[in-house]
Amino acid sequence: MKVSELGQFGLIDTVAKMIEDARDNQAYSWRNLLTGVGDDCAVWRGDASNQLAKVDCQVQGVHFSLDIISWEDLGWKSLAVNLSDIASMGGIPRYALVSMGLPRETEVEDVVSLYKGILNLAGLTGTAVTGGNISGSPVIFIDINVIGVTGNPEGKYLSRFSARPGDKIAVTGWLGTAAAGLNILKHQLEVEESISACLKKAFVHPEPRLTEGRLLVEKGIQTGMDISDGLVSDLGHICQSSGVGAVIELARIPIRPEVTVVFGEKSYQMALSGGEDYQLLFTGRPEVIERVRVASDYPATVIGEITAENSGEVTILDTEGRSFQPETAGWDHFKK
Repeated sequence: MKVSELGQFGLIDTVAKMIEDARDNQAYSWRNLLTGVGDDCAVWRGDASNQLAKVDCQVQGVHFSLDIISWEDLGWKSLAVNLSDIASMGGIPRYALVSMGLPRETEVEDVVSLYKGILNLAGLTGTAVTGGNISGSPVIFIDINVIGVTGNPEGKYLSRFSARPGDKIAVTGWLGTAAAGLNILKHQLEVEESISACLKKAFVHPEPRLTEGRLLVEKGIQTGMDISDGLVSDLGHICQSSGVGAVIELARIPIRPEVTVVFGEKSYQMALSGGEDYQLLFTGRPEVIERVRVASDYPATVIGEITAENSGEVTILDTEGRSFQPETAGWDHFKK
């Protein structure tokens, strides 16, 4: 059945039932929700801490193609990219509002699959989906607004404005994996199945590093963000916001062996500017970074240092200590 046959309010009822069935009254966010789907606004009891708010959208033909991602994975990823920004501030997600635009010929079962993806991740992260909006549109878009909290008594959070010369630069996980997965999907590359599955999953099913973000704050890190547009681009944002420079070493950037096996030297370009890894990029004094590395069950790798020179710029050194220039710095919606 198409959404035009079911109608806007029939579709809303379908989604509302899915949300109600997914409701977990033991979860903090659900316990404090007073009014959710079905009223003009969602209402919940506020937390006694600093509040975080994030909105991000996925637009068909810009952010995704249904030729290479399933509806369920699209739902997961649409929420994941927002939760990643909550993670990048060291926060805890509480509530999500989902707005979407759908062409008339969209199948109802596809929207149900989309919401399965959203609700699966929401359940795993304690996020209550409290409502939203559905409208007609010439292309599909999913626009999610997430409300979170800092989650610590002092209200501390990570920001882009606090990097200092002498700070070490570190990242969680591995970089370039999502770009490798996208490359395989777009070009239908023939790759050994286990490697292909690993890399594709990194692109279509990213995992926001919420636990790691909170650990960074707990251990005393002040500067951080997530890697969505690419390492060089996002590190450049920190440098510009903090009025500092950065030097990173190509050989120290963590890249999965699977990426190198398939893409060889191109792996470096993917790690530097591929984007959509949704790992955390952070800076701190050496001893603080070490505390994080010791306490974390997830990998954290030092890749460089913040400098007082070349404010706003990122310098990359190759294995011979020479300046290395990537093909692109990262994603920009309004540049080719």
